[in-house]
Amino acid sequence: MSERIWRREATLVGLNAMGADTLMSALGIEVVELGAAHLTGRMPVTSATTQPMRLLHGGATVALAETLGSIAGNLCLEPGAGAAVGLEVNANHLRSAREGEVVLGEARPLRLGGRTQVWEIRVRREGDGELVAVCRLTLAVVSGR
Repeated sequence: MSERIWRREATLVGLNAMGADTLMSALGIEVVELGAAHLTGRMPVTSATTQPMRLLHGGATVALAETLGSIAGNLCLEPGAGAAVGLEVNANHLRSAREGEVVLGEARPLRLGGRTQVWEIRVRREGDGELVAVCRLTLAVVSGR
């Protein structure tokens, strides 16, 4: 999918500002790229995102994936068309990332339907590009109130 999929206007500054005072800011998640058909974000592996062995916590990985997929899903909706909200998320954790490293997540659509969307989010270590996790996020498209 190389054509532009976004239906709402967005900037990196605006997307990151939306995350102020949310889990996104608490975990240090930052949107760093808005391609024609993908959204990329980064998250530092810090004490806020590790488990006691100082490795990236699986829940933090899933939070990164759901954050990026949800932002991307909503950008695919026409203005006024409602919202895309999380319905199901899963992750296969393939490799660790250690405290002090940074991970990048890239969200790409698998299906952009009128009622559901399915996104794949691949999480990699920033330094060596090694795949840390593969996540799949299903979003429900709900009408506005």
